[in-house]
Amino acid sequence: MKKIAALITGLAFVVMLTGGAMAAAPFHIGICTGTVSQSEDDLRGAERLIELYGTVEDGGMIQHITYPDNFMTEMETTISQIASLADDPLMKAVVVNQSIPGTTEGFRRIRENRPDIILIAGEAHEDPGVIESAADLVINADNIARGYLIIAAAKKMGATDFVHISFPRHMSYELLSRRRNIMEEACKDLGLGFHFETAPDPTSDVGVAGAQQFILEKVPAWLNKYGKDTAFFCTNDAHTEPLLKRIAEGGGYFVEADLPSPLMGYPGALGIELSDVKGDWPAILKRVEEAVIEKGGEKRMGTWSFSYGYTNTAALGEFAKMMVEKGVDAKTFAKNFKAKDLFATYSRFTPGAEWNGSIYTDIQTGVKKKNHILVYQDTYVFGLGYLNMTEVEVPEKYFTIR
Repeated sequence: MKKIAALITGLAFVVMLTGGAMAAAPFHIGICTGTVSQSEDDLRGAERLIELYGTVEDGGMIQHITYPDNFMTEMETTISQIASLADDPLMKAVVVNQSIPGTTEGFRRIRENRPDIILIAGEAHEDPGVIESAADLVINADNIARGYLIIAAAKKMGATDFVHISFPRHMSYELLSRRRNIMEEACKDLGLGFHFETAPDPTSDVGVAGAQQFILEKVPAWLNKYGKDTAFFCTNDAHTEPLLKRIAEGGGYFVEADLPSPLMGYPGALGIELSDVKGDWPAILKRVEEAVIEKGGEKRMGTWSFSYGYTNTAALGEFAKMMVEKGVDAKTFAKNFKAKDLFATYSRFTPGAEWNGSIYTDIQTGVKKKNHILVYQDTYVFGLGYLNMTEVEVPEKYFTIR
């Protein structure tokens, strides 16, 4: 028997090898993410967990599946895939990131057969009251605070106008709709012009390619219309790459993506090769920063230094593992959950980056939902550094805007 000690992102762990195979894991964790084409970073977080703990197929802990790219038209497939994770008798926790429509029903089907399994929803798309009823823990980017902070950051960077790009499906999501309205109010208060533009939904008949082509064609016209001191923001991952490409070429500002990451749009938009630094986030950030500056985007384009999608998947999987190892199951999760432990898990995967967040408050009732946590990371601007947005106090009025 041979022991090999390894240190990965601050996590010390020992892998036991017997005859060349990993020792069988005592329990399993299911991870469901999108595919590379729709949400690459989410998937990379699952791969990180597999590096740490191995796959179920090889005797490890992680069972990773992906949902369809066209999840809105293939919802039953999504639901069935999530629910099927409960067929494994060793399954103790299931994490879905992003938690696209259908996640709630998938969780409910799991709960019917396996009430012990811990269910965690990362970046939930469904209405808060709906997903909260099925999940033990719900995570979203803090779109309430960010509605103000992204505008404040845009002004700090030098923008005079702000363009919000989205489509009806996303505007039907409560947190995205509220963020848009908060952004409009923040623009009024901070002296920026606010503009709303509609783009095709990548899950519609036009697909990802058609939606991206629309952005490529429209951004130059928007820059001409609103001016080169305009900051742009889009609510969809697939729109991000063509948006960044045109901003780098033609001017404008980009504070951060809807789900920020150095990998979100930048490599494809600027032709950056990152295969030799895969998984090394400081090296990835440095490589992207060099390319952004070379293309003329210095002090005009930003991100989070560690991917939100990657960190969400990896941290939530790690947090689930930690809870199971403590003997916690779905029935005892609420009384054992501590937000400080959750934030500590995020920090383990993002050394040097600051996080902040809050408990979600229901806008209708004013009730704090203790199983729904909103998180955000400080904004990093290429050629400038961190903006210290996690230290900015968001005025209380913005938390009541619907």
